[in-house]
Amino acid sequence: MSSSLSALRRLRTALILFVTSTSLFTSTARADPTPVPPPGQPSRTGPANTFQVIGTSGVSAQQLFLGTANKVYVVDKTEDNPLRIKSHPAWGSEITLNPTYSVRAMDIYSNTFCAGGSSLGDGRWINVGGNEGVSWGGVAPGVQGNNPAAYGGAPYDDYDGGAAIRLLMPRDDGTCNWDDNPKNYMSSRRWYPTVEPLEDGSVVIIGGDNIGGYLNSADQNNPTLEYWPSKGNGTPVYLPILDETLPANLFPLTWLLPSGNLFIQVNWETEVYDYKNNVEHRLANIPAAVRTYPASGASVLLPLTPANNYTATVLFCGGSNVAAGQWTSSNWIVPTYPASTSCVKINPDDKKPVWVNDAVLPEARTMGNFILLPDGRILLVNGAKLGTAGYGNDSWAIGHSYADSPILTPLIYDPHPGIPTSRRLSRAGLGSSKIPRMYHSTAILLTDGSVMIAGSNPNPDYTVGNGVQYPTEYRVELFYPWYFNYTRPNPSGLIDQIGYGGNYFDVQLSADDLKINDGGNGPLYSLNGTKAILIRTGFSTHGLNMGQRYLELQTSYTLNSDGSGILHVAQFPPLPTLFPPGPAVLYIVVNGVPSVGVLVTVGNGQIGTQTVNTVTPLPGNVVPVPTTSTGTLTTIGPKSTGRWWWWWWDC
Repeated sequence: MSSSLSALRRLRTALILFVTSTSLFTSTARADPTPVPPPGQPSRTGPANTFQVIGTSGVSAQQLFLGTANKVYVVDKTEDNPLRIKSHPAWGSEITLNPTYSVRAMDIYSNTFCAGGSSLGDGRWINVGGNEGVSWGGVAPGVQGNNPAAYGGAPYDDYDGGAAIRLLMPRDDGTCNWDDNPKNYMSSRRWYPTVEPLEDGSVVIIGGDNIGGYLNSADQNNPTLEYWPSKGNGTPVYLPILDETLPANLFPLTWLLPSGNLFIQVNWETEVYDYKNNVEHRLANIPAAVRTYPASGASVLLPLTPANNYTATVLFCGGSNVAAGQWTSSNWIVPTYPASTSCVKINPDDKKPVWVNDAVLPEARTMGNFILLPDGRILLVNGAKLGTAGYGNDSWAIGHSYADSPILTPLIYDPHPGIPTSRRLSRAGLGSSKIPRMYHSTAILLTDGSVMIAGSNPNPDYTVGNGVQYPTEYRVELFYPWYFNYTRPNPSGLIDQIGYGGNYFDVQLSADDLKINDGGNGPLYSLNGTKAILIRTGFSTHGLNMGQRYLELQTSYTLNSDGSGILHVAQFPPLPTLFPPGPAVLYIVVNGVPSVGVLVTVGNGQIGTQTVNTVTPLPGNVVPVPTTSTGTLTTIGPKSTGRWWWWWWDC
């Protein structure tokens, strides 16, 4: 692993320089940011820890992402949604959240069935791959085997989406549309591909199959990766792990690591992949269960923070303990098979990564969705106790569903240090939904800190009516976490673009802001508990949020004598691999209670090499102290925070 070791040594050195320089030196330098207005309070509220139906999605929400603070975009497969556009059913929609909830139909030409997606460094979103053109019921007209139907014909008139690249630049004025142009298409077909952002604002597109079905197979498999925009000569790169993990190797679980390598988990196998040199470094198999589709365990990159030295830890929960031969056994009754209760985690950038058992789920779960919350905890929603993802016409299917026994009550996972493993998962005080969220369900964080939950459609086409146990679902819910019981901080001085290195910026917090959830401990306690958090909410589909990421910025503070304060916020560490460029949401979190987030651009707003600047050291913490002679307040500082973070590596 010499290439990986070199990358890790560079990472270690850069992080030592960053965290020590921002903690130990003082400076009077100031950023010259473009400020945005204070974010105010949430426009929509509900009782904390409850679900609320707020509208419909127009098309079934197989794929979901937050495009602007006020716009959510929905993508479905080709099917007979009631929402129409240009005399055919719509397969895409735009949800406007405020001031009035509304839905606009969007036209997509090619079949987006089981596509992947992500944000790009220039602010656009990319939707990748899909399936052949189909007619009613998802049937390709007159085409069998490996020859995809280029055109579905009536009633949908859709095109083959297997190699499609669809692009969207979100806008708040309701005028944006999908660019579904064959000139942008890939060189190979990909159904169920994974899309992960890279440090230059491009994306890597991994795996998938040709046409396929419930499972992948050797004659359908696409064991390669490619990039968009293309790199080199554009030829897909062979990835052996995808040839060795059939049949459950679709939507390979992938994250860009701080080292610059990719962590890939697929079926039982795991590796760190040096994509720049095309070198695989195999790790031990994942314990207890398969997590990739169709076993579909929940997975998430845990928060990257100064306290953990921005160490990447990946968590997996649920899935299914299915042996290779069992997937294709004619005796296997899928929706009666219990999912897994196992949770495991790993630090892939360690010298010798090892799997560690974590908390145990209170019930088995497949198709769960992990959502990073601004307070650093993680919401687990959606899914079922029995079966797997997928649907079909089998006699044993529940209608068409390959899963049964939906889970309606969420869980909270707390990764904070000091929490015993046995207490990391909790549902204390959490309400339940009334809507089963099975196959093709989605969830994303919104800027107000609520979680939008949509979709569920384990059916080949639009299926509703009496007696349909798991119908095509259009209702959209919000889940309101615990902090909806509190008035939110309303900081000023937030900015709309954050780079790698450079000057810090100052965020002002009022005395009232610093009283939020302080337990009577006062403003100094609150400033010590205030954080600046960046979250990329990701592209949600099939229990994944591709590109989802959480990073805490370095901060120091000045406490004013009137009880107000200034949070000095460093920009990103000078390592784009920690948080790739593109759109994200910035929250100021006081004692666990987040402000309404503001949408920011991470990086230079372009696809390509990112600007990396010298870090301007943060000032030390400044606090007023009473004098003994007059009782007036005198400020002492700047003062070192006294905090050290060590990045240790035994080479």
